[in-house]
Amino acid sequence: MEDWVRAALRCPRCRGELGDRPGHLVCRACQLAYPVRDGIPSMLAGRAVELGELP
Repeated sequence: MEDWVRAALRCPRCRGELGDRPGHLVCRACQLAYPVRDGIPSMLAGRAVELGELP
């Protein structure tokens, strides 16, 4: 993912900044992780998992 795209992305639930974790973009405010597959983030709230559920 290009840096400018990554910098523009925000959590769809709270509009907070997202951090990186292998295979996911993480919102610390909501405690949710959004999956990234083949460099494409899935920013749908229904596909997010709670941070505690990540390996």
